[in-house]
Amino acid sequence: MLTANFHDKLVTLLKTDVRFVDATGELIIATVRNHAWQLEQGLITLLMSDKEIEQKFFNDINGRWVFNYNTFITYISQKNFFGNSYTRFRNKIGLNCDDKYLSQCGDVALVWPYKDCVLEGGQTREEETRQELFFNEYLAEDEISCLFHPKVLTGWKRHTDVDGKSVSDIKRDADGTIRENLLIKGNNLLVLHSLKQQFYGKVKLIYIDAPYNTGNDSFQYNDSFTRSTWLTFMKNRLEVARGLLKKDGFLMVQIDNRELAYLKCLCDEVFGIDNFRNGIIVKKGQKNLQKQFDFIDKLNAGYDTILYYSKDSTVKIPNLFKSLESRRTSSWNNHWRGTNRPTMRFELFGIAPEMGQWRWAKERTLKAVHNYKTLIAYIQKQEIAEDVLTDERIDEYYREYMRENSILENSDFELVRLSKNGTPEHYIPATDKILMSENWMDINVAGRQSAFEHEKNEAILERILGWLTGNDNIILDFFAGSATTAAVAHKMNRQWIAVEQMDYVETIAVERLKKVIAAEPGGISKSMNWQGGGNFLYCELMPYNQTYMNKIEAADSSEELVRLWHNIAAGAFLNWYVNPEVPEDAVGDFIAIGQTENGLHKQKQLLMELLDKNQLYVNLSEIEDADFGISEEDKRLNKAFYT
Repeated sequence: MLTANFHDKLVTLLKTDVRFVDATGELIIATVRNHAWQLEQGLITLLMSDKEIEQKFFNDINGRWVFNYNTFITYISQKNFFGNSYTRFRNKIGLNCDDKYLSQCGDVALVWPYKDCVLEGGQTREEETRQELFFNEYLAEDEISCLFHPKVLTGWKRHTDVDGKSVSDIKRDADGTIRENLLIKGNNLLVLHSLKQQFYGKVKLIYIDAPYNTGNDSFQYNDSFTRSTWLTFMKNRLEVARGLLKKDGFLMVQIDNRELAYLKCLCDEVFGIDNFRNGIIVKKGQKNLQKQFDFIDKLNAGYDTILYYSKDSTVKIPNLFKSLESRRTSSWNNHWRGTNRPTMRFELFGIAPEMGQWRWAKERTLKAVHNYKTLIAYIQKQEIAEDVLTDERIDEYYREYMRENSILENSDFELVRLSKNGTPEHYIPATDKILMSENWMDINVAGRQSAFEHEKNEAILERILGWLTGNDNIILDFFAGSATTAAVAHKMNRQWIAVEQMDYVETIAVERLKKVIAAEPGGISKSMNWQGGGNFLYCELMPYNQTYMNKIEAADSSEELVRLWHNIAAGAFLNWYVNPEVPEDAVGDFIAIGQTENGLHKQKQLLMELLDKNQLYVNLSEIEDADFGISEEDKRLNKAFYT
């Protein structure tokens, strides 16, 4: 019979081996488990050093003690052992804030189940309804390390015209930074970790159009996570993305109002609340609004929000002013607010505003100026000396004029007081500056340069990139979709990296970017005087188990899935608890499941559960393993990319 303090005795004994404890002196359960699976002599000797522990985990067979590793692993993995021995972690899982217990944190924290875990799942529709697997960062350190290891890249092509060409080299600058536009296919979390070595601290701007988590999207994408899963999904990606940013880098995340509040709190934690710079409002297209009215019985805000963060709170936001080439008076027929486009600049009477925006619309302003001139003409008729026309006296004559002409003060007789040089006095005269419009709502967020339904308007990205980046900067979008960010960056002579997991990356993103190289006239091409040119590299994470995942998704019959099951058992990396054999009676049960309601979907989920998701793609460390059949060309290009 076990003593009351057996758990504590076992933990204390295991902690005497320095291999099993972390820097804080806490037990690393994953390491202990791995040594048990390997029947490691040191662990066995340690467990046999205590008589009570020996009797629990060893069997006496003909006078010899044999280690029952199944009993040991089951015991240390069970909930009670975890709860009694890991009170610190039990309080921490899902309830931590800046590496402190929630009770020790003086700030408001957004908490949810599995917050301090890594979501194993991906983004495909077949993974949408299956029970997701989470790796806890304290209990599954080895699994996470394997998951985040750089992956082998394959399928290399350089697109300079219609057809992709083989890649001979990877261009770098004098500092060793890769200077190539990159379009990478694969799970974006794993791609981000694969990019760390080469692009850590080098990206100027990250723009992402995150999954909105609405469940309404028609494209092949998992956009209906539960909120807890969605938050874990986003947190995993934002954390690694932050490390890729330069010290003076910026993040912009576009989202609608369903998850806006939660995402704002999450970004505050990851980037720091002091680094939140603004929320920029952009309006939705009519089609987007109608679809949401059809599905959601709620009032629609009619806009998306772009959350805007800096990596460092001391970084100054670039101003929104553009230098004028001269002080020549521009036409009032141009846009009344002024923008960053030369054809839409203007000055009022030769003087431009220093800061702020015009208080009224153009027509109203013109009328108010006219009214002011009418008032001055009235005063001059009374032969009042100009040098006594102080502000107070003008106000007096204004009220007198209103009374004499029976004009009510709440009428449309508005005026803008002008200084003696003819400039509205509520602006400070400037000689070389003009305001760029900050009215983001004047651009519809929806665009149409491809067949991608949720494509963003190039004008939105042009405004963002023109404001925050220069020609030598790197732009990253790891929810590439139809590659709007990449297309705009390319036309604006910025280096870009785009990541997309779905198969439409080849039919939509690649094709769109090839058209950009060929000088397609749409989007911002006219305003940028885009003449075409440039190139980009395309590559993919080399799939292993992901190949089987794709085949499972594409299968359309139970018979096909049974054949896949045999292939998976023979050639895939299976979860450690899966028997690689395919018993005939199990096949019968499997076929029977396929005959139930939604049977094919259930069968696909069952087969996906067999696969070890740590082996979806080939790790770079296994590039010389002959079992993966990696070509010499891929080996050469991976070496060129990673070193």
